[in-house]
Amino acid sequence: MAATLTRARDAAAREDWAGAYALLHEADRHPTAPLGPGDLDSLADSAWWSGRVDESVAARLRAHAGYVAEGDRRGAGLTAWWLSFEYRRLGRPAAAAGWLHRARHHLEGRPDGTGQCLLALTDTDEAQEHHAPAAALAAARRMTRLADRSGSPDLLALSRQAEASVLLAQGRRAEGFALLDDAMRAVTAGELTRLFTGRLFCLALDQCMAAADLGRAVEWTDAAMAWCSVPWAQHLAAPGGASRKGPAPTPSPPAAPVPDNPFRGPCRVHHVQVLDLRGEWTRAEEEARLVHHEVLPDSLDTAAAASYAAGDVQRRQGRLAEAARSYTRAHELGRVPQPGLALLRLAEGRADAALAGLRLALDCQTDPLHDLLGRARLLAALTEVTLAVGETDAAEKAVRELEELAPARGAPLLTAVAATARGALALARGEPAHRPLRQALALWLELRVPYEAGRARLLLAAADRAAGDHEAARLELGAARAVFERLGAGPDARRAADLLSGARTRGRVS
Repeated sequence: MAATLTRARDAAAREDWAGAYALLHEADRHPTAPLGPGDLDSLADSAWWSGRVDESVAARLRAHAGYVAEGDRRGAGLTAWWLSFEYRRLGRPAAAAGWLHRARHHLEGRPDGTGQCLLALTDTDEAQEHHAPAAALAAARRMTRLADRSGSPDLLALSRQAEASVLLAQGRRAEGFALLDDAMRAVTAGELTRLFTGRLFCLALDQCMAAADLGRAVEWTDAAMAWCSVPWAQHLAAPGGASRKGPAPTPSPPAAPVPDNPFRGPCRVHHVQVLDLRGEWTRAEEEARLVHHEVLPDSLDTAAAASYAAGDVQRRQGRLAEAARSYTRAHELGRVPQPGLALLRLAEGRADAALAGLRLALDCQTDPLHDLLGRARLLAALTEVTLAVGETDAAEKAVRELEELAPARGAPLLTAVAATARGALALARGEPAHRPLRQALALWLELRVPYEAGRARLLLAAADRAAGDHEAARLELGAARAVFERLGAGPDARRAADLLSGARTRGRVS
């Protein structure tokens, strides 16, 4: 028994969680020598890394009871905080609140840096949820001071990420991304433990996509997938839990999921979103399927995002029945499947259902500025649907909100969305549309987002025809058709081909 525990503790210290789980699970079955709270904590960690969430929670509960019995308030407080965190991830808010209260009780008045840092992190999150930016920033900066005194690279990087999150939510992009860049430098340099490396990758990718920063999303998604795709045994030789420095090229998806990294699914779903934007739709759909095999029971939001992303690919390729099933699956897993579902209904000729779904989704956003890209996509879809039914005043309102989001936030992706919508509205009103549409096309090309560039070309062709420049219209339509055919966007490719055929006929007549 002693030898087994020695080996288990050594494996846990090296973050060899598969080895630690096997040894601790064996030791836990010993009839006369129950595990102490420290070993139960390690059993909980290793069970989670092995994909056994229920076992992890059960072991953590026993560890808390053991710490309380020993009078170890620090151990009990830290364990209670992690239980609160896990219960929240499992969708049990009442249990999470109870364990957070217990954590505060255990850690009250104690100078322990780790415990106070984690409580400050919770205070930051709660203040943001209650739309109290000043309180959120104060809590995040308190966490940074505590982390700095603790000397923990993990806590310091997490505190900088937390402060970055608050600043980004306030629209202070330069300050927020400067802090996030610093935190991610520690991540990609291999300076953090495995848990904090994975956690920070996921948080940073969430923030980049929400803030519509495609450049950072691409760079850090590549780095995250390189980290996730290496079996952990190859990481163990390096101090700090990483064997390579800096991002590496994104590998091809593995033939089968490697079950030693619970962060692989959440990181992969961001990779799916990047692939989708970049027009690599076949690979995006393949990787979306992999996500469902990789996520833990406490990550249903990740599985929902993967189903939604697959639905978007299927819809744009004209596979409407498959898209409907994917959106339904995303809804079952807890995600509002908009704006994709509304655009599917529009393609089916059900504009009334599309409008109702979009307006409800916009009304239900509790913090629109927290997810700028999500709101921009909803508004862009609302513009498209309202123009399709001739409601130009409603479209104008949506376009104006898009334009308010874009310049103040300094994100080219948002500006491209807004310019495309403004150009479409101008065309519908018979107004000059070249300026916004050329700006949109230039940005989409610069960002390397081919599908949206193709759609901008269709609008530009209409503007060219209205101005009497049929040759320019034919050039735009030909370029758009080529892009849509390469992507497999069948409905758009056929529309471009039909318009191009008509443009050529008009050219011969003239």
